[in-house]
Amino acid sequence: MQKRTIQRGRPTGTTTYEAGPAIAFGMAVRAARTELGIAQETLAHLAGIERSHMGKIERGEHMPNLAIILRIARALNKSASELIAVTEQNLQAAAITSKG
Repeated sequence: MQKRTIQRGRPTGTTTYEAGPAIAFGMAVRAARTELGIAQETLAHLAGIERSHMGKIERGEHMPNLAIILRIARALNKSASELIAVTEQNLQAAAITSKG
């Protein structure tokens, strides 16, 4: 019996990216940022991430991990649960408009 090798990472062809939640989270971040009246670059600096990555998050091109979500929330003077609640509202609104 041959020993199987263990490969790191996800199996070929799988993905954890889902556009809907990523876009809804990005909308929540952008709304909170504009409510504070700060630039995207400023928010990225406060959160300790690259500005280009922040742009991709706001556009829904990247889904941040929990650590990044917590840093973004702290930079926005919000809790992560507040951002997630707005994300859920955005998802519900998108579901309603896509049915209608």
